[in-house]
Amino acid sequence: MVNVSYTPMTPLNFLRRSSFVYPEKTAVLHGEQRITYKEFNQRANRLASALKGAGINEGDRVAFLAPNIPPLLDAHYGVPLAGAVLVAINIRLSSREVAYILNHSGAKILFVDTAFSHVIEPIVDELESVKTIVNIRDCSDGEELPGPLYENFLATGSPEDIPVSLEDENQTISINYTSGTTGLPKGVMYSHRGAYLNALGEALESQMNVYTNYLWTLPMFHCNGWCFTWGVTAVGGMHICLRSVVVKEIYTLIEEEGVSHFCAAPTVLITMANDPAAKELRLKRKLHIVTAGAPPSPTVIRNVEDIGAEIIHVYGLTETYGPHSICAWQPEWDTLAINDRARIKSRQGVPYITALEMRVVDSSMNDVPADGQTMGEVVMRGNNVMKGYFNDADATEEAFAGGWFHSGDLAVMNPDGYIEIKDRKKDIIISGGENISTVELEHLLFRHPHVQEVAVVAIPDEKWGEVPKAFVVPKPGTDPTEEEIIQYCRDNIARYKCPKSVEFGDLPKTSTGKIKKYVLREREWQGKEKRVN
Repeated sequence: MVNVSYTPMTPLNFLRRSSFVYPEKTAVLHGEQRITYKEFNQRANRLASALKGAGINEGDRVAFLAPNIPPLLDAHYGVPLAGAVLVAINIRLSSREVAYILNHSGAKILFVDTAFSHVIEPIVDELESVKTIVNIRDCSDGEELPGPLYENFLATGSPEDIPVSLEDENQTISINYTSGTTGLPKGVMYSHRGAYLNALGEALESQMNVYTNYLWTLPMFHCNGWCFTWGVTAVGGMHICLRSVVVKEIYTLIEEEGVSHFCAAPTVLITMANDPAAKELRLKRKLHIVTAGAPPSPTVIRNVEDIGAEIIHVYGLTETYGPHSICAWQPEWDTLAINDRARIKSRQGVPYITALEMRVVDSSMNDVPADGQTMGEVVMRGNNVMKGYFNDADATEEAFAGGWFHSGDLAVMNPDGYIEIKDRKKDIIISGGENISTVELEHLLFRHPHVQEVAVVAIPDEKWGEVPKAFVVPKPGTDPTEEEIIQYCRDNIARYKCPKSVEFGDLPKTSTGKIKKYVLREREWQGKEKRVN
């Protein structure tokens, strides 16, 4: 008997609905290319049909190595519509890392933007499960690999609607691989249900609607674009594609296309705020910027909001479909001074409408006091926590110990119920028995007039075990000294928290703009055995 009270949740229905409600509205903009919702839906159906024709069956994995371009948007609908699982791969990875992901996931078909064919060419003979490679020719860069072109592959499929048949909403829709900073990358499994709910959460919390023009600065391969790949479509908004993050292009698109939303790591916001174009920007409409990653300093938030944008600060991990919490704004904060508003907004806040559960606990899984001082680990559970790690039961069991997902992030619970991240477990500095938050020190250094970017890590010390070291990117046209930076810290915080040394230069970053602290840390500890506390 048909259950008239239940339909499995899947984000595939978002495209089906928007193509019916807004058939002639522009769904995707990419340079001169404009794709309506009707055409977007047809492309997804063609992809699904072509995949089935190529031998893709229920549960098979289909991989994409591509930047933020229309084919990767197609994939977020066409691949699961074929009953398959999408594996969107980080375009910044090495050939060896990509080979591991392809083999571990067991992907049968690989779609490659020709600009990244050089990554695949050396490992073609090492791919254990890939039977077909499809070339995406979106630019003039790169050589084609043996295999069909994407548009020719699409042409083998039918544009007719394929029924969205899903027996279980907990079926896997995608696998997203972690960065592998503490070992081999792990495949994080998302379900149709989780993707559906988190996409709606994004739309609600970031105030999106049919007038939304969303600029793709956040990589679609990163947590499926925090589920905005599905969320923008849910409200009938417009996806504005961008192959690479170039500040000049971002500002141009904001003005010419009336961008209303985009997501960015704090490092992107720093670059934007310090670009001369920021002073000339004239917003034609409200601009919402969703940021996450390392906790953004109040200084960064204030500088970006000075151009007229509104910062929406969220927090989460790959294992939580991207954002799990948001610093939900309270009306009474409107009257605060700008620095106080920025300080409050830098907190990680409260769970999403669709998430609900998040705690800060001690080693015995007891809630820490809500005093804004006592640190504990952030744990979560609910609709947007992963199904688990693909083919890794031991890591899944460890991550879910005690019935909660363990984030590895250290935070305090404030009296108002808003959490505030203080550090990663692995980043906290224990110097002579005193805990030093690298985040607190970084926020202080961001306020220095000559500091553009900064990262603080622990370095070995014979007397104290470990002490802080600051890595600083100076603002253009400035030339701060080590003594100046250290003295600035001594004038503002306890001396034991101050960096003992400062190094100037560029910072290593991930493809999503996060600073690779582990690279800095490993370099400093190379050849030295770190003290176990």
